[in-house]
Amino acid sequence: MNINVYTESTPNPATMKFIVNKLLINGSADFATKESAEKSPFAKELYKFSFVNGVFFASNFVTVTKTEGTDWNDIEAILKEFVKGAVESELKVQIEEQADDVSFEGTDIEIKIQQILNDYVRPAVEQDGGAIAYRSFEEGVVTVELRGSCSGCPSSTITLKAGIENLLKRMVPEVQEVVSEAL
Repeated sequence: MNINVYTESTPNPATMKFIVNKLLINGSADFATKESAEKSPFAKELYKFSFVNGVFFASNFVTVTKTEGTDWNDIEAILKEFVKGAVESELKVQIEEQADDVSFEGTDIEIKIQQILNDYVRPAVEQDGGAIAYRSFEEGVVTVELRGSCSGCPSSTITLKAGIENLLKRMVPEVQEVVSEAL
């Protein structure tokens, strides 16, 4: 199979999506630090570049966060070539494949919230190179975790409040607020 890689900017100026024409992982995997990449040969190799500050995988793309002071014009071609080679040589995203957790748990309201996040929010967030994970629902407050390009993105607060919170409030009247858990 001939591997093609193309890039797409994200709302977060520090991250870029490197999209390939092959499935990399079922679900997603976030390697926000060099230390966390120990279980990912692919992420571990990316962290060997001094300008890589975060790595996130979902379906057919890897989102790379660059270090401050690095210009995408200087590193984009290098990363594109690396991603192409890594995919062609079948470098593993994870040593142990994790099952895509699509089962929802909790009360009826919690299950409804998780279903909405999975069906409506997840695809939109993945388009921007990120991921969202449900954490909890207590006293009207939904707590989520934003990963990938969403983590540290200047527009993530707008996405969280104007997008996700409004959607959940409309579809689940018990929801009063949505907050993001810091990593």
